[in-house]
Amino acid sequence: MGGKYRITGNTYPRMHRPRNRRKLVLSTAAAVVALGLAGWGTLQLIDVFTGGDKQANAADRPKACPSPSASTPAKALPKPAAIKVNIYNATPRSGLAKAAADELKKRGFAIGKVDNAPAAYDKKVPGTGMLLGGPTAMNGSFPVLATQLPGAAQKTDTRRTADVDLIIGTKFKAFSTPAAAASALTALTKPAPAPSSC
Repeated sequence: MGGKYRITGNTYPRMHRPRNRRKLVLSTAAAVVALGLAGWGTLQLIDVFTGGDKQANAADRPKACPSPSASTPAKALPKPAAIKVNIYNATPRSGLAKAAADELKKRGFAIGKVDNAPAAYDKKVPGTGMLLGGPTAMNGSFPVLATQLPGAAQKTDTRRTADVDLIIGTKFKAFSTPAAAASALTALTKPAPAPSSC
């Protein structure tokens, strides 16, 4: 070629198509959106499997504290005078049923039969004693009588009467002190405080 510009040598200038900036911007934006969606989806899966969202919501919610008056109502338990107790001695020691009856009578209980234990229980009550009564005694007479003899076993039978049996066991030494029994009875009749998360 002649003229001012001549091409010399073996190298020729490469001709590039002009870059399309719009395609480059769109592809970059699409990549950013795709990465954002993938990250968001991963967080959602983590929240579903760990319950993280619930914990966060619970922390944000204001705590509702119950008022001091909101508590479980007191149990309506019978008075000792309303409980008729039959006392049976299941130990080899003689006179124990009579002594126990006298002590419970002093503490306000009504005393019924006082005798040796029937053959089914004679020398077969290994603990301090056993309380035996109808199904209604479980939430009535038993808790009151158990304040006098903590640790006594409790068992129901098919009787329909309100009386309960106290069968004295081989490990019986004495009833709890009147002060300890009164304190335990007061604790039973007090309303239980409502659990607070505050």
